[in-house]
Amino acid sequence: MKRIFSGMQPTGNLHLGNYLGALKNWVALQDSYECYYCVVDLHALTLPQDPEKLRAAVREVACAYIACGIDVSKSCLCVQSAIPAHTELSWILSTLTPLGWMNRMTQFKDKAGKDRDKQLLGLYSYPVLMAADILIYHADCVPVGEDQKQHVELTRDLALAFNSRYGETFPVPEPLIMGFAARVMSLRDGTKKMSKSDISDYARINLTDDADAIMLKIRKAKTDPEPLPDTIKALEKRPEAQNLVSIYASLADQSLETVLTQHAGAQFSTFKQELADLTIAKMEPLTARMRQLMSDPAEIDAILNAGSEKADALTQTYLQEVKRRVGLWL
Repeated sequence: MKRIFSGMQPTGNLHLGNYLGALKNWVALQDSYECYYCVVDLHALTLPQDPEKLRAAVREVACAYIACGIDVSKSCLCVQSAIPAHTELSWILSTLTPLGWMNRMTQFKDKAGKDRDKQLLGLYSYPVLMAADILIYHADCVPVGEDQKQHVELTRDLALAFNSRYGETFPVPEPLIMGFAARVMSLRDGTKKMSKSDISDYARINLTDDADAIMLKIRKAKTDPEPLPDTIKALEKRPEAQNLVSIYASLADQSLETVLTQHAGAQFSTFKQELADLTIAKMEPLTARMRQLMSDPAEIDAILNAGSEKADALTQTYLQEVKRRVGLWL
């Protein structure tokens, strides 16, 4: 079986976009790939973190993984900081990374804004750590959203650079982009991705939201005054409408065409009610399972420790080969 690696940061609340854009797909991949799913807590340090809250957030993200369907008897669930090979390989790869490659990374430009000189090195260089995350597992594929393709391209470039200098060592991973809902947008602005860091909690549906919160957020979701169109072409010109239809299609496992055929001409007041009912029906079992898991942190810790030990054993084998090839002391 080909191997997959992917992960999420333990920052903010995981939301509907994380579920539809990533977790739902991760679950579907478990029977076809050897999967390593990681809580990437080292990446969270690019912003100031409260230590106790960070550790609690690691558990919460792990609970979300399991509640959404990650089966720890099939997939390895681990924590990045418990596996030293991630950071050791990151340093080695950084010695092969031209500054020009880093300067092209758009996410740093977006996050740094006008205060580039005040940003910390970690925010600038974290794509190299992301590449190390992938390569240290010899991952063949990386499930990502469209906005993360650039990081996989950097990973591929670094794999090729290492292989060229030191001999064939790493497989060159492929991005695995699944489904039309890989990019779920904000409920307040259909041109922006749904985000954990959005100031407004009404911009997202958190995986921990109850039915009343979901209903209220969908009712308040931004739309336009026109009814639902009957073609995708017409929908593409209306970002908020497109976002809500895409969410419905993903939750119902239907195509956009099918949803539009069923609801063309409907007013958004009616469609929002149906979307809210569908969202609640799909998310309530996940939320209940998350709360159950979070009530037993010792069990989650045991799962994470076991998965991290398995991942550490695998990655140490690959790291020793890397050290041997570059001439480091063993």
